[in-house]
Amino acid sequence: MGISLQGLSQQDETVTVEFDDGSAGRDNLVIGADGIHSTVRQLTVSADAVRPVGQVAWRFVTECPPELTTWTVLLGRGVTFLAVPIGRGQVYCYCDASADSPSRPESDDVTGRLAELLAGFAAPVPAILDTLGPDGAVHVAPVEEVTLDRWSRGSVLLVGDAAHATSPNMAEGAAMALEDGLVLAECLACGRGITQTVARFQARRRPRTQWVLAQTHRLDRTRNLPPALRNLILRRWGRGIFHANYRPLLELP
Repeated sequence: MGISLQGLSQQDETVTVEFDDGSAGRDNLVIGADGIHSTVRQLTVSADAVRPVGQVAWRFVTECPPELTTWTVLLGRGVTFLAVPIGRGQVYCYCDASADSPSRPESDDVTGRLAELLAGFAAPVPAILDTLGPDGAVHVAPVEEVTLDRWSRGSVLLVGDAAHATSPNMAEGAAMALEDGLVLAECLACGRGITQTVARFQARRRPRTQWVLAQTHRLDRTRNLPPALRNLILRRWGRGIFHANYRPLLELP
């Protein structure tokens, strides 16, 4: 903890890892679980795997209005707002919009820009923005995904967002990373060599994570339909679409 990765080198079936404090380690398997901008991936598998999807996202936690009691999403014209109560009187909020959506010139007024995007949204959005205030802590970043032909090189294996980050519109990023850990543990427990273990892990995980990636693209296409058509489809078939979108994930990974 508290140190950064500086270098990776492979010799036969071992990997030497060098850190910025001058220390080093040598192991049979190195797992890169270091997120969408993975240093492990850049040093071993690919230096060019992150792709912007054309959206910018705002994320924050603030005081939860009393009327907000469940997962709530509102779709505007090119703007989406999600609110999820997380207990203890707080709510997690997510907003995304097209990266080229019309806006005033960029400034440090993050909450002002957010209020501008969400002007005209119905309750509970105004109440949430009021609790956030002009000095609220908001994380702003482009929405990106990671697509790779392979997740490993030798005895180095990528998992989680380092291997297969997607748009958060299915809210499955953490779940896919946790599944990676469980499946990898099962593969390692079989007692086979590292090469066979890595190959087996990828064979089990790639179809599922690629399906999630494809679903995020489908959801974005649905959200980007003309509002009148989108609203009609979701009002009539939204519940069925929602269940169909997630049903395959009920199977064990």
